[in-house]
Parts: sequence; C-alpha cells; structure tokens
Amino acid sequence: MSILNFFKGFAVTFGKLNHASKSGKVVTTEYPEEKRSKPARLHGRHVLNKYEDGMEKCIGCELCASVCPANCIYVRGADNDLENPTSPGERFGFIYEINYLRCIHCDLCVEACPTQAITETKLFEFSFMDREQAIYTKDELVVADDGKPQNLPWEDWRQGEDEHTSEWMRATSPSGSADFVGLVQWAGELGYGTRKPESSQGPNNSSETAPELSPEEEVH
Repeated sequence: MSILNFFKGFAVTFGKLNHASKSGKVVTTEYPEEKRSKPARLHGRHVLNKYEDGMEKCIGCELCASVCPANCIYVRGADNDLENPTSPGERFGFIYEINYLRCIHCDLCVEACPTQAITETKLFEFSFMDREQAIYTKDELVVADDGKPQNLPWEDWRQGEDEHTSEWMRATSPSGSADFVGLVQWAGELGYGTRKPESSQGPNNSSETAPELSPEEEVH
C-alpha cells in the first residue's frame, strides 16, 4: 500500500471535522455534556405512576407481565388494606420488578395496562455495576412523592426526560377509531395532572387544545 493512501485517509477524517455532513452543518455534539434532543415517542426507562391524590395506579393485575415478549416483568398482587389502601381497587402491586438485561423497550406493557400505571420516560442511558442493579424493584420504579421519577445514582437524567412519557401511546386512538383522536382518555398523574394528547393529534390543528372527557366518560 502506498504511503500516499495513508495520508489520503487522514485527509478524509480531518476534512469532516468542520463539515460533518454534505450540507456543511456540523452534527457532532460534545457528548455526554451536550446531548441531542430525543424524539417525543422514544421508549426509555419505566416508571410506576400515582394518581393525583397519591394513590398508586398499579392494581397488580399482571397484564404487563403476561404480554411482555421478553419475560422481563415480574408482578404479584396483594389485597388492599381496607383502612389504608395503596390503590383505589381491591388489589395493588405488592411486588413489581423489571429486568433491564432482558427488556427490549417495546412498550407493550404500557399498551396492556388498564390503569396507565406503567409508562416509559425518555431516559435510556443507565448502566449497572452488577446484575442486581439491572433488576429494578417497585421501590425504584414508583414515582416519588412529587410525582417525578426517582433519579438513581447510575442514571444520567437530563431536563425534560420525565415529561411526555409514552407519548406515542397517547397519540393512538382506541381500536383505530378516528372519533377518539385527540380526546383525553386517561386519568391524571401525580405531579403532572391530566396529560394532553400530542398537539398534532388535535381535532383541527396542532395549536388547538383537545377536549377532555369527564371521569364518567373516560375510557380505560
């Protein structure tokens, strides 16, 4: 191989330093200090939500575990204490575990959940020092008292990654019926209130606020 080809290779590399694309726009970011914005429908780390009154949404029905194609979710339900219930229903999620060494972030668990208890944030950058840390328990998944996801030591949370969780799910109309597009059909969440559908899914245009359903009209 000619030594000239060696320098030609480096010429290509150095030529991309300030012109990283055909348009001449530099697309390189100073990772990890600087990060690109994430898509609105990105599937990231899960959270277990609470109602606005602080009660847990999970009722321990185990539908998420049943639908999971990777068998990474383990759930066990228990009867609620009549004097001090954990959730509004008869049962609550007593044990909830997700093994992130198996999880493929397909979001099927979110789609299967009848109470919108489990959703996915935009956080996808988290590493583990051992296998036990990769198994998130209910204590780590359930949101804090302010409704925000818990920030664990091995997670790199950035501003906005807890907002608009599972946004693609809220943009999907039930059974594909256009009559439901843009309608709010989920209960409020602690710390966030009632989340709106995607703005682009509004009845007429992206700037119009979608109408809300009353609790009696909500479809779960």
